[in-house]
Amino acid sequence: MNFLNKMERKYGRYAIRNLPAIMIALYVAGYLIELMAPSLMYYLYLSPTMILRGQIWRLISWVIIPPFSLNVWVIISLYFYFSIGKTLERTWGAFQFNVYIFSGMIFTIIGAFLLYFIGGIDGAYYFSTYYVCMSMFLAFAVTYPDMQVLLMFIIPIKMKWLGILYGALLLYDMIAGGMATRIVILASLMNFLIYFLMTRNLNRYNPHEVHRRNDFKRKVKKVQPGKGDTRHRCAVCGRTEKDGDHLEFRYCSKCEGNYEYCQDHLFTHQHRRSGQ
Repeated sequence: MNFLNKMERKYGRYAIRNLPAIMIALYVAGYLIELMAPSLMYYLYLSPTMILRGQIWRLISWVIIPPFSLNVWVIISLYFYFSIGKTLERTWGAFQFNVYIFSGMIFTIIGAFLLYFIGGIDGAYYFSTYYVCMSMFLAFAVTYPDMQVLLMFIIPIKMKWLGILYGALLLYDMIAGGMATRIVILASLMNFLIYFLMTRNLNRYNPHEVHRRNDFKRKVKKVQPGKGDTRHRCAVCGRTEKDGDHLEFRYCSKCEGNYEYCQDHLFTHQHRRSGQ
């Protein structure tokens, strides 16, 4: 996220505030057009064929098209997406939330043209903001995995389980669907995939780190608290957790071997190498 932080310091003042409310307002406009002038909807779809013929407004107008048919459950769903959108905007900041949503839309446009040029399919009716909304839902599930919501207003369930369930359904759709379905899903959710990889600590899967953690667990398992043994000991001063409740101990990833240090020596010790 360092890149985004640098971009935010430079361009953050241009961020669109309260973007979730604007998205809902665009959907309302789309529903009104669908009710009052349904034939006009044809000129709003993301159609590469028509865009290449000069109807460039379709690059933007497709975001007005609502992702669902209007009913009571859709109104509830839109309110839910508005709520999680506002929460993400407060958590990330307006600029990073803007980048997330707009990158999802840009990847969707790229996907539509890839489908057109590679598969010869005009995905006018395939592409909408449906999966962009879903990417917002997945981002919320990753950011707040333990937040509990009421499924169907009755069943309490954590967001991480809903995210896993939805991810499994997407995987099934990609396996069972054709090329068009795969491109639609991948393009629309590319922003989430990038966000997920950028926010994960991939170093924990490093073989060296895995070996170090497993070795530490084996050593801790041998310790029997209550019989004079200690779980932690500083490799510099020799203090243990019994020398004070205020002491904290950490392993140093730069030392070769499993050397543990108290908070006073974690950043001041000399790193140990093999043979020392």
